[in-house]
Amino acid sequence: MVDFGNDWNDVLAGEFDKEYYRILRGFLKREYSEEIIYPDMYDIFQAFKSTAYSDVKIVIVGQDPYAQPNQAHGLCFSVKPGVKIPPSLKNIYKEINDDLGIPIPQSGYLMSWAKQGVLLLNTILTVRKGQPLSHKGYGWEKFTDNVFRKLNERKEPIVFMLWGNPAKSKASLITSHRHIILKSSHPSPLGVHRGFFGCKHFSKANEILLSMNQTPIDWRIY
Repeated sequence: MVDFGNDWNDVLAGEFDKEYYRILRGFLKREYSEEIIYPDMYDIFQAFKSTAYSDVKIVIVGQDPYAQPNQAHGLCFSVKPGVKIPPSLKNIYKEINDDLGIPIPQSGYLMSWAKQGVLLLNTILTVRKGQPLSHKGYGWEKFTDNVFRKLNERKEPIVFMLWGNPAKSKASLITSHRHIILKSSHPSPLGVHRGFFGCKHFSKANEILLSMNQTPIDWRIY
């Protein structure tokens, strides 16, 4: 059992006893003992520890962690303080600047978003150094699918930002009409001009939150 330190403990109770997760855990034990794996094992569930289930207002979906040293720390698109901002996050900042006029930050550390209710969730939570998607198909997808099902059960509306096809594939799990789904292409250099630039998801999400009498997200980085 993982201790998230908040209500995810109850929401995901029993998940870690399922057969698929026992197999995944055995795989991860071998990987962490034999390979260089990101993020640090204590940061795997940082997204859940940073944003309680009951606090989730917005879900931003990533694919898998950054595969280079000192980047991944358990929040999708985020990097540790002092680390060079990756291309996809640079493009996210450019869209926020164009959408809301917020100056482009010098830091790629997105914890301030997480603390306001933005769940920064990758669909795969671990990766081998230098090998993107190396942990695809080992069980994380089942885990995060079940997380989406739990989010779908929330009575309070959630805004889901699904960027790129892997993220959009999760839309089928969001069946409740209470929730709002915003879709675009991925903010990577390959996909950013196919619909991400100009999507205005950040202002749209805040307008939706305000319409539901919720506090909007301050998208600045502190």
